[in-house]
Amino acid sequence: MANSAQATKRARQAEKSRQRNAGQRSKLRTAIKKVIAAIEAGEADAAKEAYSAAMPIIDSAAGKGLIHKNKAARHKSRLNQHIRNM
Repeated sequence: MANSAQATKRARQAEKSRQRNAGQRSKLRTAIKKVIAAIEAGEADAAKEAYSAAMPIIDSAAGKGLIHKNKAARHKSRLNQHIRNM
């Protein structure tokens, strides 16, 4: 356990940050899964719509440091490639 006021505060901040990050990560994964589900179902319009909804979520996660910017670019590129190949 934290032995100083500073360490106690850092523990509080870390817990808040962890919970916030968990929510953001969940939102990111859900958005990506919606695009993948639409692609697998063969619904081009739904896939495009889900992709356009997922793009700002992916960019936001990269901007906040939740995922690396290259990982965000890789996700967007691969999802878009799957949609184009439908």
